Amino acid sequence: QKQLVESGGGYVQPGGSLRLSCAASGFTLYNFNVGWFRQVPGKDREGIACISNRDGSTYYPDWVKGRFTASREDAKSTVYLQMNSLKPDDTANYFCATDLTGQCKWPPIHVGQGTQVTVSS
Repeated sequence: QKQLVESGGGYVQPGGSLRLSCAASGFTLYNFNVGWFRQVPGKDREGIACISNRDGSTYYPDWVKGRFTASREDAKSTVYLQMNSLKPDDTANYFCATDLTGQCKWPPIHVGQGTQVTVSS
């Protein structure tokens, strides 16, 4: 069964950091671009990062402002999202998704269930 499994979420105080992982099971991530997204119930999905399968180059929307960094380790079929300087507004379910367009557009090829991140004092 082909699936993506996210991990690394949890509770963190404002200003703290978390590192999320997205692991592929049943297939390899080598051939796919991978996007990180987040969503809060009742709100639209928000794109956070897109990392290329060709050269590992990354794209972030302006609001990320250097706080988040995506990376990949194809030997482990795993993609990471390092999140620093977390704010309460970053509270959301974070999930990853694969893509073949190069722009991490929706709908994806595969998408995980996500991992919850809660930023609170």
